[in-house]
Amino acid sequence: MDRTLDILERLVGFPTVSADSNLDLIDYVQNLLHMAGFAVTRIPSPCGKKAGLFARIGPGDGGICLSAHTDVVPVAGQDWSSPPFALTRRADRLVGRGTTDMKGFLASALALAEQAQHTPLSAPLTLSISYDEEVGCVGIRDMMSTLAPLLGRPRMVIVGEPTSMQVATGHKGKVALRVDCLGQSGHSALAPNFVNAIHVAASFVDEMRALQEELAKGPTDDAYDIPCSTVHVGRITGGKALNIVPDLAQIEMEFRHLANLPVQSIRAQIQQSADKVGKMFGNANAVRITEGPAYFGLDTSRDAPAVDRALSFAATDQVTKVAFGTEAGFFAELGLDTVVVGPGNMAADGHKPDEGLALSELQACDAMMTRVLLDLG
Repeated sequence: MDRTLDILERLVGFPTVSADSNLDLIDYVQNLLHMAGFAVTRIPSPCGKKAGLFARIGPGDGGICLSAHTDVVPVAGQDWSSPPFALTRRADRLVGRGTTDMKGFLASALALAEQAQHTPLSAPLTLSISYDEEVGCVGIRDMMSTLAPLLGRPRMVIVGEPTSMQVATGHKGKVALRVDCLGQSGHSALAPNFVNAIHVAASFVDEMRALQEELAKGPTDDAYDIPCSTVHVGRITGGKALNIVPDLAQIEMEFRHLANLPVQSIRAQIQQSADKVGKMFGNANAVRITEGPAYFGLDTSRDAPAVDRALSFAATDQVTKVAFGTEAGFFAELGLDTVVVGPGNMAADGHKPDEGLALSELQACDAMMTRVLLDLG
């Protein structure tokens, strides 16, 4: 446990906000894994300012893969009572940006890695460490062409996002969209003579509200707090001045879909709404949709052997599904049995000021790692 705390203090000390480089942290982790006897592959980001890692120790194929991301959300504008990038202990709670999401799990995994070098292994222990998860799982998508051949066929993948150490077998997928709504610029005194782009956007938003009502009818999965797929409009911008009819309004939106619902079906419904609004305003191209970052959903069968193994590792009988997205779907797309289990509570601490992690949760994660190592021995 002391070693996990030492590593967590180092990890929190790296301000790896998604907008910034993570290379100092990657250098530290790569060196730690090399010293622990792992074969380590560094996977640079396309921009070269970030990197991920894949590390392996042990013989043959199979084994267990532990997955974590290194980036954290910003602290700007948040009211912290202690420095966010310095680990602070308050009684039985560890406070610092990333403690819950998800450097606590990564610290525990790295402490396990150091133990693994002294343990005869019958199957490999592998670690997948990514960047830019917080901005739409961009990093793992970039890494996958290099990562997939290195992974082999582990018996299971554990993605260590915060689940309060319960075993999560599912989450929804997500697709971000930018919607450009086009109008005609003109003097506001003659506004009825022009197509107002904000009016186009308003009509499109009305269509999205109607689509949400349709999605609520099903399919549904009652394991989720919100059992259906959803559409959400997060931002609308448009207009240059009060006395100018706007020729452009932009909408930023997303849809989150049940993992077993084809993403194309919702995408097609949104395009149909765009076409409908275009016809309303006499311009078939009045609403243009550009797809942004996306990640896969996860829906691991309760009957998969990995689930029982994960329940044993985590010493729990609780299977759940989570509202937030993770990188787990990328591993599941490779045909790998994947679960999400890690220390911390996303609802209570994730992305919040004074983000923290109960010491008992980190101890439970260390205990899980001990069971993982015994399983590989």
